[in-house]
Order: sequence, then C-alpha cells, then structure tokens
Amino acid sequence: MGTGAARRLDRRAVTAAPPSGSGLRAAARIVAEADGRGGTALPVLDGAGPFALRRLRPYGPRARVALVGAMSAPLGGDALALTAEVGEGAELTFTTTAATIALPGRTGAPATYDTRIRVGDGATLHWLPEPLISAHGSDLRTTTRVDLAPTARLVLREEQILGRADEPPGRLSARLTVRRAGRTLFDQELAYGPGAPGWDGGAVLGGHRAVGQLLVVDPDFVEKPVVARPLGATAAVMPLAGPAAVVSAVAPDGLKLRGMLGIEVFAANVGVGTG
Repeated sequence: MGTGAARRLDRRAVTAAPPSGSGLRAAARIVAEADGRGGTALPVLDGAGPFALRRLRPYGPRARVALVGAMSAPLGGDALALTAEVGEGAELTFTTTAATIALPGRTGAPATYDTRIRVGDGATLHWLPEPLISAHGSDLRTTTRVDLAPTARLVLREEQILGRADEPPGRLSARLTVRRAGRTLFDQELAYGPGAPGWDGGAVLGGHRAVGQLLVVDPDFVEKPVVARPLGATAAVMPLAGPAAVVSAVAPDGLKLRGMLGIEVFAANVGVGTG
C-alpha cells in the first residue's frame, strides 16, 4: 500500500470524489452462482479504488473471494459500498487479507461504508472479514444489511477494535440488519467513541477495547434450537427469533476476541450451524 504522494495520486486516479469534494466514492460487487457441476462460479467480481477483489482456490463446492486493500480507506469523507449476491444453491466464503483501518480525513467529515448482501435459497455464505480498527480522530458509520431466502445459510462475523495501540478510538457507529424471508431476524446499532454516551462503561464494554459478534443462520436450528449460555466471562451465545443464533463478546484485544468468535468455538458449543 503506497504512502505520501503515491497514495494521493492513486485516490485521485481510480475514484470519483463525492459532490462535496471531501472524499472518494468507491464500490465493489460480487456475484456467486451455482455452476451446474456441483461448484460455484463467480461471474461478477468488480472493484474500484480501495476494493481489489481476488479469487482464491475453491474449498470443495465453495468459491472463495478475498478483499485486498489497494489504498488507505476509509478516510473521513469517503463513501464506500460493497454488494454481494449469492445465488440459489451457490456457496461463497468472503474474507479480507488485513484489518480495515478507519482514519481521519482532511475536513473532519464522517466516512460511510455500506454493505448489502443477498443469499438465495439453498445457498451458503461465510462472511468473515478481518477486524475494523477505529483509529483516533476517525469518524466512520457502517451499515450492513443481509437479506436471506428461507433456506439460506449464513455465518457472519463482525469485529471492531477501538483504537490502535496506546491511543483512544475514533467515533464509530455500526448497524447490522439481517432479514430472512422478508422478516427481520436481527437489527442492532452500536456506537463507540467520542459523543457516544456510556460506550466504555460497565454496562457496555467495561473497559475492553475489542468487541464483536458471530451470527449464524441455519435451517437445522428448527430441529435443534440453540440454548442461551455463557461462553466464558465476557461472551455468550443467544438464540434469535428464527433458526439463528448470535455470539456476542468483548475482550481486551483482537487476538482474544477472535478466540471467542471462531467458527470452531461455535461448533464446539452449539454442535450445528457452521455450514
């Protein structure tokens, strides 16, 4: 990832500035479809600006895509959008190669990062990006909306690290909405950092700086419902109103948080639901 003048040149050359001139606009789109031979094809894999999408070696019938950060983003004032569509019977795993770092911009304007996901009947999506780090002075607003068909399966992990080493965090608001068969399954909005009341108090983070959740939707939960239980002192698994469950956790750092939100940990405690 370039620095200095090279970084500024890249940001001008590959994206268009929003009308306010305060940042860049960039979008990416992933489409996965069953290939008719027991595998998954990727007919659309488009990205611009900070979105560089790479095909990875498939894992059985499951296609795999990694997002490689091509430049520093999101900066204040940026508007980023990512869309993923997993067609009927297709299987996709999405990852990123590094953490996303929210950084301050030149004008103090907030950045936005909008993710829209659609998963068809009989399709499976594992959405497993690396953590989002809220750097001091940044202001980022993220929205993730997932629309699932009735028999779709989903494993989605979100992790936020509030501040880099030895620094306070920026301002971060994150909303996650998951709908299944047109009905809301999960809708949560959280805010951290300057201006967010009580975010670091005992009722929210209790002094921890890493927070996240692993959300699993699986039709198998109809026959084997998830039972609410603690997973250590700062994590718990909770059933949702549908064939779904969520693990919520806080931790002192990202490494310990990942240990609580691993797919293997969920499978070991629940037994089903990791696709």
